[in-house]
Amino acid sequence: MLHRNIVNAERRPRGNRRGRNLKHGTAIFCAVACAFVLSLAVTSCSSAPSAPDAALNSLSADRLMANIKTLSSDQFEGRGPGSNGENLTIKYMENQFRTSGLEAGNPDGTFLQNVPLVSITPQPGVKIALTAHGQTLSPAFPKDFVAWTKRVLEKSSIDADLIFVGYGVQAPEFNWDDFKGVDVRGKVIVVLINDPPMPDPKDPLKLDPNTFGGNAMTYYGRWTYKYEKAAELGAAGCFIIHDTAGAGYPWEVVENGRSGEQFTLNTPDKAMNRAAIEGWFSGDTATKLFKMGGQDLVALRKAAVNRDFHPVPLNIHAKLDLTNTLRTLDSHNVIAKITGSDPKLKDEYVIYSAHWDHFGIGPAVNGDKIYHGAKDNAAGSSALLEIARAYKQLKTPPRRTILFLSVTAEEQGLLGSQYYSEHPLYSLARTAANINMDGMDVLGRTRDIVMIGKGASTLDQIVEDVARNQGRTVKPDPEPEKGFYYRSDHFNFAKHGVPAFDPDEGVDYIGKPDGWGLQMRDKYTTEDYHKPSDVIKPYWDLSGAVEDCKLFFLVGYQVANAAQTPQWNPGSEFKAIRDASLKEAQGQGN
Repeated sequence: MLHRNIVNAERRPRGNRRGRNLKHGTAIFCAVACAFVLSLAVTSCSSAPSAPDAALNSLSADRLMANIKTLSSDQFEGRGPGSNGENLTIKYMENQFRTSGLEAGNPDGTFLQNVPLVSITPQPGVKIALTAHGQTLSPAFPKDFVAWTKRVLEKSSIDADLIFVGYGVQAPEFNWDDFKGVDVRGKVIVVLINDPPMPDPKDPLKLDPNTFGGNAMTYYGRWTYKYEKAAELGAAGCFIIHDTAGAGYPWEVVENGRSGEQFTLNTPDKAMNRAAIEGWFSGDTATKLFKMGGQDLVALRKAAVNRDFHPVPLNIHAKLDLTNTLRTLDSHNVIAKITGSDPKLKDEYVIYSAHWDHFGIGPAVNGDKIYHGAKDNAAGSSALLEIARAYKQLKTPPRRTILFLSVTAEEQGLLGSQYYSEHPLYSLARTAANINMDGMDVLGRTRDIVMIGKGASTLDQIVEDVARNQGRTVKPDPEPEKGFYYRSDHFNFAKHGVPAFDPDEGVDYIGKPDGWGLQMRDKYTTEDYHKPSDVIKPYWDLSGAVEDCKLFFLVGYQVANAAQTPQWNPGSEFKAIRDASLKEAQGQGN
């Protein structure tokens, strides 16, 4: 297994001197922002926006914690879409926005955007029969496999042969086709998670940076791509082989999150363009399955890391019937706004976003059925409320309008942000940037901030300038192999061309030994991620969350006031989309 290291930032003195440095850093970036605002008074016909001091000084760890306690409490029942927990959550978010003095964000005068969903719940006793050479393998649901359908049908099934298609990727830009020479229509494909880990020809101990992003996962590695490709090619079903390193989370996350009620957007085609069955096999189950078919999974894994790989029929037949309970519902995005102060630029937007949902009530783990989601994402929702409140401390708002979007059903596949991006309440071509908060730093101050997708847009320079004035450095994702850029709501804005800032907490913690931050990340992923145990811990320290909120505030503040909006860098997969949307908007006179 290849190891990936973080380049350590230059160490600063610790202890009391650090506290003085932080105060000095705060003074510096306030002074810089004030100078920026004064320059606007000269260049703009409107009155200049207020300096950010009052807003920055208002950010409170106590309020952040109070919001998290409420949103992750038993009363809110895990904030599942379409539940009593949703009703409590959206009312809480709306009331907090109202109390802080924000305007209703929906042009219809409300704080809500309806998001039509369908709930699909398989009836108990899901079984799959896998037969080959007179043998039958019957793995247990959900201990050994999970399966579902996104088709809005009461019954969905497969009765077909299995074929192993490596990583299930067709990437012409990398001269890669895992489906060469076969027609998978009507078959069930079995695929590996992540991108093909191609060795670097110059150093076989490293990954090739010119093929599938090297260490960094591309969208080809995401489970969503695997299912999309299966549907595109007409496969009856698609099962992904789980492994913790490749997926970025243990099997329990799949077992608990994909064995009960799931949601999809309620669209006119009833999702009939999806494969009939989607699912996962645990690693152990896949090993047994391949052995029954006379194949060696380890050997086939190695063979799949090659452009010459050809699909391998497993000579195994799969039969599975799902009977589902369907429920249609309107879930909700919550949206508030602060109208910009510039007569022209107020029709351009900066969107802060965070998802309010978690998994609601699900399979019990250690006796607890409520999936509280304190870090994921009561913390991000709390930060959204606190930053919105901070903006209201400004006597004169920024030049552009600021939107605060609390989205639903992120845990179900980014559905709330997908719906907003496909049915925007405000022009995406005129949306300057998205700043998304999915989880917050709950462990104290850091010398750094992690920027997922660093290098993709000119937002880098703004983030780096703000961080530098805080006395911090900006680092790229320390775990690029986990594909975080494709796993949260900012991705739906990026897909529609909007430059997106996806921050993550730093890993270089003040007063902690080297490596402690990554160790705590691993601890959270293993013990708490998508489990009922994601609750407030006694050791939480929200001083780092406050510092990050200041950074997020100032990034949005500068974008909202700048003469030029952020742009995707050349080579970004999203640049052409943005350029086309801007050209279309200009043609329409927008």
